[in-house]
Amino acid sequence: MTETPSIKRNVAASYASSIYAVLISVVMAPVYLSYMGAEAYGLIGFFTMMNAWFQLLDMGLTPTVIREAALFRGGKISIGTLRVFLRGLEIIFGAMSMAIALAVLISTHAIATRWLKVGALPLSDVQVSVAVMGLIVPMRWVAGLYRGVIIGFERMSWLAAFNSALATLRFVGVLGVFLLIGVNVRYFFYYQFIVSFVDFLGAFLMSRHLTQLGKSERESFSWRPLANNTTFSLTIGVVTTMSVLLSQTDKLVLSKALPLATFGVFSFAVAVAAVINIATTPMSQAILPRLTKLFAEDLQDALFQLYSNATQTMSVIIYPGVAALAFLSEPIMRAWTGQADFAEHAAPILSVYAIGNGLAAFNLFSYFIQYAQGNLRLHFIGNAMLLAFLVPAFVWSGVHYGGVGTGAAWAIANCLYFLFWMPVVHARYLPGRHWDWLIRDIIAIIAPTTLICWVISLIVTWPHQRLALIGILAAVGILLLATSVASSSFARVTVLRVVRRVKSG
Repeated sequence: MTETPSIKRNVAASYASSIYAVLISVVMAPVYLSYMGAEAYGLIGFFTMMNAWFQLLDMGLTPTVIREAALFRGGKISIGTLRVFLRGLEIIFGAMSMAIALAVLISTHAIATRWLKVGALPLSDVQVSVAVMGLIVPMRWVAGLYRGVIIGFERMSWLAAFNSALATLRFVGVLGVFLLIGVNVRYFFYYQFIVSFVDFLGAFLMSRHLTQLGKSERESFSWRPLANNTTFSLTIGVVTTMSVLLSQTDKLVLSKALPLATFGVFSFAVAVAAVINIATTPMSQAILPRLTKLFAEDLQDALFQLYSNATQTMSVIIYPGVAALAFLSEPIMRAWTGQADFAEHAAPILSVYAIGNGLAAFNLFSYFIQYAQGNLRLHFIGNAMLLAFLVPAFVWSGVHYGGVGTGAAWAIANCLYFLFWMPVVHARYLPGRHWDWLIRDIIAIIAPTTLICWVISLIVTWPHQRLALIGILAAVGILLLATSVASSSFARVTVLRVVRRVKSG
């Protein structure tokens, strides 16, 4: 067994790293757009989608290695058993990654000519870029396996620093390539290959260091440790598959249906809308263990209080952004990119995806309460219903209405889930609490924020000067945030406590 790192430090490091990575990717997006154009940005969007889809092949194995590393630290298995388990995963991941790379390389011409609708970009550049993607995607996938070891050993502070350094290299460092060598989409992906190799090498070496801790006899290789975790891996694999299908089917449909330049506009708008998701992962990491503990102790009132406070916190953090992106999408996109024509086309997509992402963030609380009580049956049923609606809706709306159509389908599906399935989950796990949760923790915060943002969208005349536009939007953002904070009972109580401590101190 090894020493136990600080949970507070790990959570803080994870928050800081996640927020930094999302913000730097969004901040750099308009820079890429100005350098390379919408069509090349469409290739970047296609690359992002490829990374997400290939996570289906993980089959829950990476979360399983996290669990096995944690079991070793808890003294449940030996370091030798962990090494054997990891060696078996290395064989599986290595073979599959080579198969992935070979499949993409063989399909490069077909993807560039038959799937993607290339316009002005040279076809040779697109083919080379797709081929390099075929090398990067499996490398990142295998690196995720070694990251699982690091997470299992709770070395989150090291991983957060490593991820932040990689994010800086990945998103900012490429500007050096553009300035020193030239602007070409091939150069972008060559550079991403180098950064991905650094990612792989760093994670590999750190996992090797961790799994060599302690002294024990070397165990002979066996598939038994892997076979013993089949049920757990498949359960996680099903959840992952549902998540990828829900979040990536629209991208897959549109990458085929839209011209590459139009897909670039869509990818940019979706990337900006993803800022809303910035609080979801840290929130889950922060409250899931405590919700589980309170359930185990049968402290139902304390459990609901934490659930309520977390919901209000999420409302305060994300809803000002949801309202702004939904009602003020055109001036925000114009301020962000400096391109009026681009903003006009991207704004409607941004609006509907912002609404959908906001609703999805609130729907995530149904998973929190089910996870805490150890029963995900309703979660599976709810996601199955979402898939049954969304997959055909994405196909039909994407072909007929493009990014606005898929965004509307995403927003409608999450709205239906929120209105009709969340009450079902709460009736099972928080009986009699749903309306208190809905009115006090969500509606009381989002209603005044929505009203103010809607009025602003009607009465404000947005300037053409970019700096002036940014200044006004910043002031609006502060106003919306102040409104949401003032509307939150939890936030008001917290502020009063701080004020009293200051006065008494």
